[in-house]
Amino acid sequence: MSFVNFSSILVRTLPRSIHAANQTRQIHRWVAPTLRELKRRREKMGPEAALPRSGHSDWNYNAELFAFGRRLSEQFDAKLLQQAFTHRSFIAQEEQKQAEVGIEQPELGLSDNGELITLGGSLINQYVEAFLLTALPKLPQEGIGAIVGHLTSEASLAHVSSHLGTKDIILAATFPVDQTLLADTIKAVVGALQRSSGDERAFLFVRDFICTQLNQQDVNEYWTIEQPLDLLKEYCQEKKLGEPEPRSIGLVGKNTLLAAHNVAIYCNKQFVGSGFGEDVDTAIDEAARDALRQLFGTQLNMKPLNFSLGFEEVARNLSRKAASKQA
Repeated sequence: MSFVNFSSILVRTLPRSIHAANQTRQIHRWVAPTLRELKRRREKMGPEAALPRSGHSDWNYNAELFAFGRRLSEQFDAKLLQQAFTHRSFIAQEEQKQAEVGIEQPELGLSDNGELITLGGSLINQYVEAFLLTALPKLPQEGIGAIVGHLTSEASLAHVSSHLGTKDIILAATFPVDQTLLADTIKAVVGALQRSSGDERAFLFVRDFICTQLNQQDVNEYWTIEQPLDLLKEYCQEKKLGEPEPRSIGLVGKNTLLAAHNVAIYCNKQFVGSGFGEDVDTAIDEAARDALRQLFGTQLNMKPLNFSLGFEEVARNLSRKAASKQA
């Protein structure tokens, strides 16, 4: 292409490019003020109210229930799963709506999850306790109970429930749902799973989603021991390990603000634990706590809990608990 032809093409297209650029500048001049005005009006109106997922046009409740079970790779009875997500407040609200339009005896064909909540709550406590008794066989019942209390607390169960995606499927009179509804729903789901697929699947569900919250956690943090030396003496006397004897084995920074005492505890001339403190009493308490961790098998460098324990392995502790209740 010659230089003359290129120049002629450039001359023909130049006015068109200039016109497009001017048009672009004109659009930019009114778009920015418009967006600023829309933003000002939106801020003036305040935040939008939270709407449930069921308010969307593409909502399909049966599909959501089916997808919930598939996500968890569990086989639920469809009616039981729907019942697990239906709270009494929702049924009461719908009955009131029908009564307001003149229906004397409203029938919804729905059952609330009150029974499943009771069943699931009992199962969760049993499964978590049996798992801990199997995974931490040396830990006393007080420590087991403290950890069970943490894992089965309302806040902990609500955390698990919300991350499993139950919030948008719950049928309740209030939205957004609170911690109590979330915790009750996960209990009802466990109860529905036990009735649908049996104890083994229900235990595996509790193990995988509730017990695994202890992963990479210090289990000693959930059990607060007020008098560690007294507890150590009681434990050693029960196990016939001898009388615990604290001994000072080190002192740094004496008569200063940064003093550090190092105390060790011996039983029958056997070292069981040590600890540091700014004074002797504090060092003795820390040494007693360290000794208890060593004796209970919950030391700081303990092996990770075995989250692959099956139902057969914990069944012995489940049956032992049931037998103790009957006795």
